[in-house]
Amino acid sequence: MKYILFILVLAVAVNASAQTDMQHTPKGALYHIYTNSTGEKIKLNDVITFQFIQKTEKDSVLFSTYTAGHPVQVQIQASQNVADLMEVFPMLALNDSALVKVPADSIFKGHEEQRPAFLPKGSSLTFILKIERIQSLNDAIAERNANLEKIKSAEVADMNRYITSHKLITKTTTTGLKYIITKPSVKLKPLKGDTLLVNYVGRTLDDKVFDSSIEAVAKSSGLQQPGRTYEPIQVIVGTGGVIPGWDEGLLLLHEGSKAMFIIPSGLAYGAQGQGDIKPYSTLVFDIELVKVKPIKHAPKPTAKKPLTKKHLQKKATVVKKKTT
Repeated sequence: MKYILFILVLAVAVNASAQTDMQHTPKGALYHIYTNSTGEKIKLNDVITFQFIQKTEKDSVLFSTYTAGHPVQVQIQASQNVADLMEVFPMLALNDSALVKVPADSIFKGHEEQRPAFLPKGSSLTFILKIERIQSLNDAIAERNANLEKIKSAEVADMNRYITSHKLITKTTTTGLKYIITKPSVKLKPLKGDTLLVNYVGRTLDDKVFDSSIEAVAKSSGLQQPGRTYEPIQVIVGTGGVIPGWDEGLLLLHEGSKAMFIIPSGLAYGAQGQGDIKPYSTLVFDIELVKVKPIKHAPKPTAKKPLTKKHLQKKATVVKKKTT
């Protein structure tokens, strides 16, 4: 905390000293570069890692990567608007720091209704930047892929560790879905295309709840889901409207049954992840199949029975009578 406060105090000091030495970018941002590094400047398509503090003109901090605990990473592209800072980055080198003031009027031009009260007309949004790393696009991609491979390799071990530590006895389908029927039922079993009402709790392997249709669970887990209606969700099963692990697992259940699905990333969100769900994450769901609303399914074709010798003889007799 002292370190963060020191950074903020320093930011205020350098901000004040730089006010008299600001230059303009072509799109109208003001900037001042605190350092003068002799290293190679950032180029188009480079991937940079940087820290920043974002403030109002009254020095109210809106966001800080130092407080968040990690820097951000972006690829350098041609500037699309004054607030993307892409005009400033190519003027910086490794370890450079800069102050950038973006006019709020430029940000909200054409959609004034989105302007917050803390950025009134004529004000600026202030950024204090520090460049920590510069990579070529190929190097950044190679590093990301290597890191993903490490995570992918660890996924099976993490899943097995979860099953062992929770003393679970699971069944496994041919696709790799693991499941436990925790409450059996002999009621209606869904078919592909049926509409299902499902209650669920979704967790990561560290038992952190990331989503739930049950209000009590969501609140006790500290989920922030403003405007969410807590009720069973509707799923048209087997049509790709949900992750593959759900499509497969729900067809194993009956109306009124409950189950636990342990879904490997290949049947969930894969290498991309989703929101707070990291790439190659195995997910755990507690599922309750509340109701099955069947559609009108076509009747299964009746298989024709093979003709016996007696049938063939009878058929031959009929043909003979017709020809005489």
